[in-house]
Amino acid sequence: MDWSHYRFRCVWKLPAPPVSVYAALEQADDYPLWWPQVREVNRIDDCSGTIRIRSLLPYDLVFAAQEVRRDPTAGVLEIAMTGDLDGWARWTLTSDVFGTRARYDQEVDVRKPLMRRLAVPGRPVFRANHALMMRAGQRGLTAYLEAV
Repeated sequence: MDWSHYRFRCVWKLPAPPVSVYAALEQADDYPLWWPQVREVNRIDDCSGTIRIRSLLPYDLVFAAQEVRRDPTAGVLEIAMTGDLDGWARWTLTSDVFGTRARYDQEVDVRKPLMRRLAVPGRPVFRANHALMMRAGQRGLTAYLEAV
């Protein structure tokens, strides 16, 4: 088993229609406005940029994100990631009684040297750190959508 390989799946229930959620999620430049752990987004061009994130643990992760799929009809946004994280992440949005069910899937290999050295003992902590970041993102996006 590669202890530096991670697969995540998270589902957010959001009180807004999929078209509104999609519009917010496709504007990566605005993530720092509503997602506290997304510290910086620097656009390179229309389809790529660099992102710096930091959750509860005292380290930053920096990666380049390249758009792979943008399909508003299917409700899918997907990026490829390279840098401290290599892999991909995908949002899939569907309508539900609450508003929108936003499923986030991510599969990455961690390249940051410190995290690789601490891969085995740190794995539960890294996973918990990710879960905290995702919960904060859901709260932030919910508030952002309610304010718009």
